[in-house]
Amino acid sequence: MELIDYFIENKDQIISLCIEHIELTSLALVIAIVIGVPIGILISYKRKLNKPVLGITSVTQAIPSMALLGFMIPFLGIGTAPAIVVVVLYSLLPIIKNTYTGVTNIDKTTIEAAKGIGLTKAQILTKIQIPQALPIIMAGVRISSVSAVGLMTMAAFIGGGGLGYLIFSGIRTVNNYQILAGAIPACILALLVDYFFGAIEKLVTPISLQQENKSKEKIKKERRRNKIVIMVVVIALAILFISEIDFSKKSENTIRVGSKDFTEQEILCYMTAHAIENNTDINVETECNLGGAQVVFSALTNDNIDLYIDYAGTDYTDILNHEPISDIDEVYQTVKKEMKEKYNVEVLNQMAFNNTYALAVTKDTAARYNLQTISDLVAVSNNLTIAPTLEFINREDGLPGLEKEYNLKFKDTIGMDGSPRYTALINGDAQVIDAFTTDGLLKKFDLVVLEDDKSFFPPYNAIPLVREETLEQYPEIEPILNKLGTYLTDEVMQDLNYQVDELGNRPEKVATDFLDVIDLTTEK
Repeated sequence: MELIDYFIENKDQIISLCIEHIELTSLALVIAIVIGVPIGILISYKRKLNKPVLGITSVTQAIPSMALLGFMIPFLGIGTAPAIVVVVLYSLLPIIKNTYTGVTNIDKTTIEAAKGIGLTKAQILTKIQIPQALPIIMAGVRISSVSAVGLMTMAAFIGGGGLGYLIFSGIRTVNNYQILAGAIPACILALLVDYFFGAIEKLVTPISLQQENKSKEKIKKERRRNKIVIMVVVIALAILFISEIDFSKKSENTIRVGSKDFTEQEILCYMTAHAIENNTDINVETECNLGGAQVVFSALTNDNIDLYIDYAGTDYTDILNHEPISDIDEVYQTVKKEMKEKYNVEVLNQMAFNNTYALAVTKDTAARYNLQTISDLVAVSNNLTIAPTLEFINREDGLPGLEKEYNLKFKDTIGMDGSPRYTALINGDAQVIDAFTTDGLLKKFDLVVLEDDKSFFPPYNAIPLVREETLEQYPEIEPILNKLGTYLTDEVMQDLNYQVDELGNRPEKVATDFLDVIDLTTEK
């Protein structure tokens, strides 16, 4: 019942994301078919190209999808483009291979007979080979279509939308209902897509090849029904795409706000966007949940977004490659100066909250080993497993530097992204995790945060990063964001995160509700 209630309460969002998913998947499949079928035909005639082409498509499909997506971002930016390209590349192998197989396996006597009556190569291809190969070609398209539905969930990882948004959000917040709200429609969509292309496959298969257990009349009846299904789906997709076209002149008075891919960042993304829209005449587009630090910063410097809220310590160490230090003012001033000099990025005032790294354990673990500080871990770390995020494992201000500073030697390190590390901690699969001090999940699971008694972690005060030309064009956003930052203390930010992570409120609602109770008016 609770799952049904969740679907009912969030039906508008689920329907909207489902439509996005259909649009993205349909576009990717059309592109894959347009590219794959001609290539399959080409290599059936140019046999020397057979092995190289099939080899390349096979290798491409063997590359992990997230790795391929990450490789595409520097070239194609964020949003739908890289996701569509990745899905197209993964869809090509079945289409090309089945097209090649279908065309080359036509009975040779049929081809010779066609030549004997004077048909040209082009006529043989269009009148004999393609019609007879269509059932096999459609089988390849059918395989690609089903896998494309699942693969397109990746689009949400870089701000492309689709049902993956609910899945990734649910994983981050340990919300099984949200995960199912994305997974169930995706599964249903995959089944419907399979049925649709199955109908096309039956339609293009000669009646003589379908008469094993069915009468000719029954097959004809099924074909009529399949034609109606196909026609309805095609019309529906056409209406869907046409409805998405904006025929009005797009306003140039627009700012694009982005964010990283965790709860706090999504809240800040919507909060920043609505704060600007509510207090200026600027239109704002949101590109939330784009990925990790490097992905979002690349989006900023590549003009895919105009601003986002980052953390001073992240920029100091991960972007500008300085050794971690604990001096808040020096970190901020260095980031402000070098961001402008190297990247033409303006850094606004620091916000009130400092979302620095921390190590967290359960109360039982803290009591068992008498843990209060990170130094207390030294004597027992060889008995404990730590489950940090992948980013924390690979940052000098993360696990590598921490182990050197405190001389820690954990029994095992299990890297995992997002909230699953909290689940691992609660289930006893790990005894220590990294966390951010404003995480709502710390409050949800009632964890003990160990004191950084050697002040290893640098300050992570939130700072708005804005493209220089954007700030020059819209200087009115600076006082608004500076004033917003004064309201966001550690306690406030943790409570806002808790409202999403535990109470199940949507990040956009949490952000707008908070803006309703604060005053962001600035002196003219």
